[in-house]
Amino acid sequence: MPAIRGLYVLIDPDACGERDPLDVARLALAGGATMLQWRDKRREKGDQLPDALALRDLCREHGALLIVNDHVDLALAAGADGVHLGQHDLPVAAARAIAPAGFLIGVSTNNVEEAREAEAAGAGYVAVGAIFPTSSKEPGRTRAASPERLREVRAAVALPLVAIGGIDAANVDQVIEAGADAVAVIRAVCAAEDPQAAARAIASRFAT
Repeated sequence: MPAIRGLYVLIDPDACGERDPLDVARLALAGGATMLQWRDKRREKGDQLPDALALRDLCREHGALLIVNDHVDLALAAGADGVHLGQHDLPVAAARAIAPAGFLIGVSTNNVEEAREAEAAGAGYVAVGAIFPTSSKEPGRTRAASPERLREVRAAVALPLVAIGGIDAANVDQVIEAGADAVAVIRAVCAAEDPQAAARAIASRFAT
């Protein structure tokens, strides 16, 4: 399995506007994304499956990882590399019990305590956010973090660390310096005028 490092793009149809999410995914991968996450908060899982399967094939062509947001069953049905769980989704242990060996489980965290709990439960990576202000979460569900919080988590766990929340080409160096192995973005790529160029501008910071 490829290492968790670099640009991690969440493909959310709501963030893609009039563009086909699969087209945005292609452009993100062409721009250097190493991980994609399928995140559809509106449609039923059966309606999402064809898109998830198509994303799986795209990721395999590019040697990238595919993660599915929230739903272990959808991730397994799509042949994804893993699932990303929030604090109120299935516990890591429950997901691990029904997933095959090597299946990657990421967990959203906001502080050292949550990150340590995820690591102890068997998570494959932890995401920390929101590092900067973001409009990609539903109102009232965003919990603020910071580059300093990221440093605290980096010192506390050995897992790959993904920074998320309001990250773009203008501030990505701050989170890399704070210890992020990867950065997860939505609108910085999905809503960009040129998603491929936007992805390249962020992904290239991991090559320096």
